[in-house]
Amino acid sequence: MSSTSTVSSTSTSLASKKLVVANWKMHGNLMRNQQLIQAYLPALAACTRAEVVVCVPYPYLAQIQTLLTGTSVAWGAQNVAKYEEGAYTGEVGAQMLTDFGARYVIIGHSERSTAYCESDENIAEKFMMAKRHGLTPILCVGETLLEREAGVMERVVGKQLETIIRLFGGEAFAGSIVSYEPIWAIGTGLAATSEQAVAMHQFIRESVAASDKTAADTLKILYGGSVNPQNAVQLLNQKEIDGALVGRCSLDAEQFIKICQAVPENSVI
Repeated sequence: MSSTSTVSSTSTSLASKKLVVANWKMHGNLMRNQQLIQAYLPALAACTRAEVVVCVPYPYLAQIQTLLTGTSVAWGAQNVAKYEEGAYTGEVGAQMLTDFGARYVIIGHSERSTAYCESDENIAEKFMMAKRHGLTPILCVGETLLEREAGVMERVVGKQLETIIRLFGGEAFAGSIVSYEPIWAIGTGLAATSEQAVAMHQFIRESVAASDKTAADTLKILYGGSVNPQNAVQLLNQKEIDGALVGRCSLDAEQFIKICQAVPENSVI
């Protein structure tokens, strides 16, 4: 079993505000990225309700670093290798991300874990690699529609969390982020209800707390899956929901700004 002593004490500490993360997925080009960021910034500078992060494809990290340095918006990547370095053609290491000022990295998004057959163990290794290099991992967990209809969604999500707890201890979740993303909601336009989301968020925090209560207290739990300006109002007003991971709507500056503004005033978590 790996030792939890490998967790870096320099991991990014989380602010007390709710967090809104833009996941651009495999979209963008140099001109479009600049236009989108320039459209984001004036409104986000005036919006003090939420912390904002933009996670972009690897080739654009240098551009995003240039555009966002000195602003209130942080940036990150959408994946990371589980290895430090070596003969792993096409992989990108955590140290490479930090070279470009990245503070966050999405881990285990279902679009990757499904397409590339990533195991829970593989995702857990990536999670800890991010922590060792002072990156804040955004761990995606969630169930398929069949699993929800069968009533085993907590079992499925619990297994994803338990792999990290088994390998590295519950303290691995201290200062980290989990994003509940029901697979049936991603890109479908069909988001979970606030009741479904709240129930799963409570389950996630309780699962971590059963292993390490201190870690559970510092864990942020986001909701992702067809977040839009309309459902964000209800979702982000739930005290159990610490923010949102936004896909498609993050590519539209007006919609993304509205989602950030949906965070209630003085929402300290």
